[in-house]
Amino acid sequence: MGKIAIITGIRGQDGTYLSKLLLKKNYKVIGISNPKNKSKIKLNKVNVKSIDLNNFKKISELIRKTKPNEIYHLAAQSFINYKFEDEFFKLNPNINGTHYILSSIKKYSPETKFYFAASSEIFGDAKNYPQNEKSEFNPRSAYGISKVAGFHLTKNYREAYNLFSCSGILYNHESPLRNENFVSRKITSSIARIISKKQKSLTLGNINSKRDWGYAEDYVEAMWKMLQQKKPQDFVIGTGKIHSVKDFLKIAFNHVGLDYKDYIKFDKKLMRPKDSIILQADFKKAKKILNWSPKTNFKKLVHKMVDFDIEQLKK
Repeated sequence: MGKIAIITGIRGQDGTYLSKLLLKKNYKVIGISNPKNKSKIKLNKVNVKSIDLNNFKKISELIRKTKPNEIYHLAAQSFINYKFEDEFFKLNPNINGTHYILSSIKKYSPETKFYFAASSEIFGDAKNYPQNEKSEFNPRSAYGISKVAGFHLTKNYREAYNLFSCSGILYNHESPLRNENFVSRKITSSIARIISKKQKSLTLGNINSKRDWGYAEDYVEAMWKMLQQKKPQDFVIGTGKIHSVKDFLKIAFNHVGLDYKDYIKFDKKLMRPKDSIILQADFKKAKKILNWSPKTNFKKLVHKMVDFDIEQLKK
């Protein structure tokens, strides 16, 4: 048997794509899923453990028993709310969960390599464009603040205890497995329902909001590459290209022969106070050291998501 890997947040889009990648590489994959997670995503050949990341005893016991080669900490409440509502729920997996895993590695399995899923939200209201590994952190959401804490915990255990622990600072990445709470999937799933006459229109907020959008399946390869290095380092992962929600709409609706203007309604309640923030990745370090760059361009990503949702509705 090959290496053993633990993936937290196994039922999310990243966990699903990463588990497939690792299984192809002959890993034994153990997934950690929140007991409250009702996801219907099927995970073949993955040993899924139902564990709350706030349960230190269960996390440490799993690490003590399995002594995995790699741990990918992907679990987080990823829907970003700049109003700081329900912030403690968002903070726990990124702070407590990260601390518990690192502490358990240090005590029971110091050879284990650890990956923390950081986020471009740590740059928040960025002062400079694009951002790289040396850019200043300036988070503007509870989610972003918790990711900064997780980043520093990971860095601290690396420097204080000589663990192989690193962070991937990932920019927006989408896929057909994205939750429909996110604007990208909200658009593509709505298109599928519109063309099948199950929905007449789509309500959105600020369609001029811009993102550095990539494809999740490309990004999990970067995660894996980070843990194959001789020394642990943090990396910014993104496309370096900015597109607006309007761009997404045009490409998505054009793909099915429709004009988005005929189907869009606007609601001021959906406008987020920090939608003017522009986060753009400078991934030169990843390109040089990891030999990584995104394979899937924006148009191809949008088409892939639209096609998936149309097929799902047919089924």
